[in-house]
Amino acid sequence: MSVPARSTQEQGEKLRQSPAHREISTGKTNPAASAMMVKEIVLVALGALRANKLRSFLTMLGIVIGVAAVIAMVAIGKGAQKSISERIAGLGTTLLQVRPGARRGFGVATENDEKLTMRDAEALEKRGKFFAAVGPEMNKRLMFQYGSANALTQITAAKPSYLDIRKYTLSVGRFFNDAEEAGMRRVAVVGSAVIENLGLQTPEALLGEYVRVGGLQFEVIGVLASKGQAGPGQNPDDIVVIPLATGRYRLMGTDRLNTIGVLAISEDKIPEAQAEIQSILRREHRLTAEKRDDFDIRNQAEFLNTFAETTKTFTFLLAGIAAVSLLVGGIGIMNIMLVSVTERTREIGVRKALGATRGAILFQFLIEAIVLCLLGGLAGILLGGGGAALLNKLGGFNTAVDPSSVLLAFVFSAGVGILFGVWPARRAASLDPIIALRYE
Repeated sequence: MSVPARSTQEQGEKLRQSPAHREISTGKTNPAASAMMVKEIVLVALGALRANKLRSFLTMLGIVIGVAAVIAMVAIGKGAQKSISERIAGLGTTLLQVRPGARRGFGVATENDEKLTMRDAEALEKRGKFFAAVGPEMNKRLMFQYGSANALTQITAAKPSYLDIRKYTLSVGRFFNDAEEAGMRRVAVVGSAVIENLGLQTPEALLGEYVRVGGLQFEVIGVLASKGQAGPGQNPDDIVVIPLATGRYRLMGTDRLNTIGVLAISEDKIPEAQAEIQSILRREHRLTAEKRDDFDIRNQAEFLNTFAETTKTFTFLLAGIAAVSLLVGGIGIMNIMLVSVTERTREIGVRKALGATRGAILFQFLIEAIVLCLLGGLAGILLGGGGAALLNKLGGFNTAVDPSSVLLAFVFSAGVGILFGVWPARRAASLDPIIALRYE
């Protein structure tokens, strides 16, 4: 960053006539003079940056983009982690799902050869000491029809405890009761996505209406509140819940269960509940000690922790990729500062001839590099935070700006300024004043 000769002479004269310089030249220094000298060096460094505004801006640009990218990427990762955690927690952290085991051939899971039945669910309900509720479920995708509209929807046959086990709430209407379940009544509670698929404007529009499920007529008595998309290909709102006995005897014609939902009495008792499920079902299935379980127990809390770790790793990966641009920006600053040292060789010679010490020259160029990085870091924070907000509002992304990532990006940008500013500053400080004064 070259500074005009007149400006250089004026700065040199100013330094030569300053009280701090007179004290240094006579070998007498005091804290006040040192502080004044530091202030003058900082002012000279800032003046050099102002003299080349366009070059300073272009030099900062790499840091701006790097810091903004780090903050935005971390915000996307944190938002995804928070969203997944909330959705999984919405399914119930104390929920244990028992499913039939898959027969394996050549190390690959094949079609289900084992089964869970109503007898298994009844055994769990009778013998379980650590269970708050047990909910057997039958699932099958069938055609759902209302008027001229129809859609392929998951039909779940369940007990009245389904709402508590699966953490659903009702938007309108009611859920079926024990008497309706035992009497095999043809009543149904539909998910919010079913209302949307049918093109209806409000949930009340379907309440009390008759629909066809798998060819049988059902009365809609309630609509579930939305839980949101759980993942790719999984929509817990695209569901129709009917009484278990109705599904078992009138619609599906089997006693095989797809899932048994078991609600542990508390999160602390989940290990005991899992052990109890395993013990009861092994006894029901008459499995000897050498035989493996023919069922799977899925822990929702473990599922939540796995997703949290996965998204955390993903966030670090995104931040690492974005941090590369910070390094590139630092290299750009070092390159420009080296060019600046070469262009300002005569200015450095004048300053040294007037009594500027090696430390003062080094400090000046280091200040220039740090100021560029800090200004770039501040602009990057504003750009990254604004970009994350725009992605959340306009792009539909779940973003959450993490204060620690903002602090880290800012500190890292200052570190880049120091790291990549030291070499050019040392090069400037080590110039011989005689050679520097002859430089054209």
